[in-house]
Amino acid sequence: MNALWSDMVKRTEPYTPGEHVNGEEWIKLNTNENPYPPSPRVFEALQQELTSNLRKYPESDPKELRNTLAELHQVSADQVFIGNGSDEVLAFSFMAFFSPGKPIVYPAVTYSFYPTYAALFNISYDTIPLQEDFTLDEKALYKSEGGVIFPNPNAPTGIALPLAGVERIVSENQGRIVIVDEAYVDFCSETAIPLLERFDNLLIIRTMSKSRSLAGLRIGYAIGSTEMIEALNRIKNSFNSYTIDRLALAAGVASVNDKDYFGDTIQAIIQTREQAKKIFESLGFTVLPSAANFLFVHHPEIPAKQLHKSLKYKQILVRHFSKPETEEWLRVTIGSDDEMKQFFEKLFELVRMWTDKSSAY
Repeated sequence: MNALWSDMVKRTEPYTPGEHVNGEEWIKLNTNENPYPPSPRVFEALQQELTSNLRKYPESDPKELRNTLAELHQVSADQVFIGNGSDEVLAFSFMAFFSPGKPIVYPAVTYSFYPTYAALFNISYDTIPLQEDFTLDEKALYKSEGGVIFPNPNAPTGIALPLAGVERIVSENQGRIVIVDEAYVDFCSETAIPLLERFDNLLIIRTMSKSRSLAGLRIGYAIGSTEMIEALNRIKNSFNSYTIDRLALAAGVASVNDKDYFGDTIQAIIQTREQAKKIFESLGFTVLPSAANFLFVHHPEIPAKQLHKSLKYKQILVRHFSKPETEEWLRVTIGSDDEMKQFFEKLFELVRMWTDKSSAY
């Protein structure tokens, strides 16, 4: 380590994002991006914003986008915080609500940015093993000392905890914050937003990267009590008052306002997901029930690491997590129907080759 590094740098273990490749010949099913383009209204809004105004700073308080999201979720505008992608909102939340010396709790199999932020901000934590079927042991999240954070649906499993379970976790942590990361909630799951009327210790974090096809513009947001939003703004304005650029702000408003396009693309992804689940099962895979835009799959005869490598050789990227709990599983993003068709053609060849090879011994 460099002697000039701070203690913060020395204890940090950076998050490892999904592999990125260039080239139309690749099928990229490893980062849970939306296979469909943004709403046509987004491109219109971007074109209108490409003026000399780009020389000016954007609004430090993005009122129009906050108002638009508030109307969408039926909350007040001062209950909405906008950030540069949900990862930044998560980072600000760790700083605003978690304290060193008070352990937070989150699932052992979950979004791997949580331990990264915990180390970065010197927050101690306890991880809760998932149950044998990969569902969340909700009672293990009761009565935390320093707070709770978990995704719903979970990542990388895709399994959603019913709203009643979320409510119990929030209720059993009065006086301590519960952060529900709803990055994938639009893909056929229940949002916890209705609980905000009764609980002031709940914060919900959302993103426009997945369901709204805006991963390239980095728009995340949080919904909570006005006091929580004030805390997030204090942190943000101590780092960078202008976190969202003019293009992203315009695109975010346009996307939310095109409700029909949003509904159509969500339903298309859900339909493809359910079809893909059946095909995986027909090939002998175990598939966890997913409420997200990806599937978590396991083949009893083919090592996941080997399958991941073989697919990459065929220019198909999926995600493999090497932790002991997940090393025999792959996470496969739901692509377009054409992408999934090509993916399954290659996968069928690999499964047949492997099973034929195994039966020869």
